Amino acid sequence: MSSQQPAVTGTASDRRRWIALAIVMTAAFMDLVDVTIVNIAIPSIERDLGASFGAIQWITAGYALAFAAGLITGGRLGDIYGRRRLFLIGITGFTIASALCGFAPNEEMLVASRLLQGSAAAMMVPQVLAIVHVTFPAHERGKVFGLFGAIVGLGAVSGPLLGALLTQWNLFGLEWRPIFLINLPVGIAGLILGRKFITESRAPKALRLDLVGVALATLGLLMLIYPLTRGRELDWPLWGHLCMAGSPLVFAVFVAYEKYKTRKDGSPLVELSLFRVKSFAAGIAVQLTFGIVMGIFFLVWTLYMQIGLGWSPLKAGLTGVPFSIAVSAAAGMSVQLLVPRFGRKVLQAGAATMAAGLLIYIWEADRYGTAIHSWQMILPLVVMGVGMGLIVAPLTDAVLSEVPREHAGSASGLINTTVQMGNALGLGLVSVVFFGTIDEERLAPGAMGRAFVEAFQDSLWWVAAVLGVIFLVMFALPARPKQHLEAGAADEAHEPVAKPGAEKPGGAPEVEPALAG
Repeated sequence: MSSQQPAVTGTASDRRRWIALAIVMTAAFMDLVDVTIVNIAIPSIERDLGASFGAIQWITAGYALAFAAGLITGGRLGDIYGRRRLFLIGITGFTIASALCGFAPNEEMLVASRLLQGSAAAMMVPQVLAIVHVTFPAHERGKVFGLFGAIVGLGAVSGPLLGALLTQWNLFGLEWRPIFLINLPVGIAGLILGRKFITESRAPKALRLDLVGVALATLGLLMLIYPLTRGRELDWPLWGHLCMAGSPLVFAVFVAYEKYKTRKDGSPLVELSLFRVKSFAAGIAVQLTFGIVMGIFFLVWTLYMQIGLGWSPLKAGLTGVPFSIAVSAAAGMSVQLLVPRFGRKVLQAGAATMAAGLLIYIWEADRYGTAIHSWQMILPLVVMGVGMGLIVAPLTDAVLSEVPREHAGSASGLINTTVQMGNALGLGLVSVVFFGTIDEERLAPGAMGRAFVEAFQDSLWWVAAVLGVIFLVMFALPARPKQHLEAGAADEAHEPVAKPGAEKPGGAPEVEPALAG
């Protein structure tokens, strides 16, 4: 038996893997910031480009849709051609697309650049979990997931604040454009450091890209999300209803083809056997519905504060700081301290807490109307933030806990895709739950603020109802996620690890399954 080296050996290698983690986490942070930073700059974009509400939705929903549609494909390409290689390609494309967004002369160019940016992120982001998977042993991943949860919170803090400051400062008279241009130095640094410190890895067996599966999955998503996003603006045409009705049929064809592809060559786009794992299927349902919640809330919250209440971007950004700090704090301690003791009850407590925060917010919005102050929002935002933090960090660990280890990479890609699909769906549903109650053409100028307040309250009722569904679905998650604390042979039995120094002809280190003993 040939001797196998673990993914990390020695002090130098240990230092390299933590530097690699910092690089991929920074890329994930950049993606998170780019979503929230755009929300806060929406009114400035609307004024500068004369963008319609439909275009504004596409600037946010288009990114989420392109991201969701490409995540599974991006993850599979990483398995085939190398995760480091795809990460570097993705971060390069993301940086170029950010430059195109920053210099976009009109709303059409900005929407197209956002679609390109989402597609590039779909190549970059799936590699984060995959690189973590092959770099860190299972007993350390709880710490990494806790760190990732804290990064989510910090992204929520930094995005609105950074967007508010850059928009308010109006650097060089560029107004909203620096929110995209700031990605350029970060992306360039990530590209240079990633080439130096990230070790290449790929799947232990040869795989083929399922092009038919890619086409079917993308078509099904577009048929569902596009009519939701454009429906209100186009007065809900018949073709939109037909597309939405046909979407489940396309997904049914996709499932049938994936079964055929599995039998034919074992290289489907989606590993359907994962859905036979009860906790995984339930977790995917939670991820989808939670993504819808986030997609609706963050966009309507921004519109409520900046258009309904007439607040400046900086005031709106500072108002969100208590929420973001609460998310970061709760996420950071949930995996390490709470989940080992209380299991899935932590996630259920998060859903209940977040719903309670929404109900407080609804009451305050009704009581104070357009005269509400930032400090009056602190209580509901902190309660909501704690609830969200108790969900985002441990959910991935819970979903993956009973998944066979050989399918962990595929499962991680599906989790990412489901979250983003839910986010895109939520952004599309804003047309129904928010703008559906507002008719700007018939509103008197003085009635706009009150109409936005009422639309905000209506949207929060929808979000609270969805969280109630999430709470019930969470009963299907395992009571206590497996922590996989085994080290050595049992820990690495089925995981591909990067062999330092074992170079393939193409320059990428060879990846082989670690052998027991």
